[in-house]
Amino acid sequence: MVRFSSAVAAVLFFATSAAAQMPPSDTPVVVTQGEASVKRAPDVAWVSISAEGRGVKSSEAQQKSAAAMTALQSSLKALGLPADAIKTTSFSLQQDMEFTGGNARPKGYIATNQIEVRVEPLDKISSVLDAAGGSGATTISGLRFDVKDRAAVEREALKLAVQDAMQRAQAMAAGASRTLGPIVRIEEQRTMAPGPRPMMMAARAADSVPTPITPGETEIRAQVILTVALAK
Repeated sequence: MVRFSSAVAAVLFFATSAAAQMPPSDTPVVVTQGEASVKRAPDVAWVSISAEGRGVKSSEAQQKSAAAMTALQSSLKALGLPADAIKTTSFSLQQDMEFTGGNARPKGYIATNQIEVRVEPLDKISSVLDAAGGSGATTISGLRFDVKDRAAVEREALKLAVQDAMQRAQAMAAGASRTLGPIVRIEEQRTMAPGPRPMMMAARAADSVPTPITPGETEIRAQVILTVALAK
């Protein structure tokens, strides 16, 4: 599905300085912004899962965390996930503090091991989440969807954004009873991709229904700034 944004800023002005990519200073130009988005059904997902261990000694906390993560990874591999689909993203060991009467004192240690799991095909997502909830995971911190061939979809959106900018430039020139000359400059406006959607973990009993997940659509956007000379 392709959708063009209606919010586009444009301005018609005379160039006042000469540059290598600019027409002569007395040549009027049209500057307009083009925008487009392309929606695709996602075909890959990532989820972050943590396993935590607590103990009076740091070594005890680490051992408990290691045991929980080992059980977690074994459950995930039993689902048929390849070895390269599981990646350790962080490990932390810190004091577990207890606050009493405004005073803090250490009561032990917390060791946390976090992995990122790539899930494909998407029909495995519910199984991955349920396996994590039932095998020692303490936190599921995020879930995000994407398309594997993102670069190709980005190029498609970029092409459509340029076409949108050209159509707007043509409309502006026609409104001034002029025609367009050569393109002076095309600049891509980079936008930040949306972050993962947070999702809290909920452990389930073995006889409960699978965790429902709806991937929806992934939207990839592109924006460009187009500068075109007006024909004399």
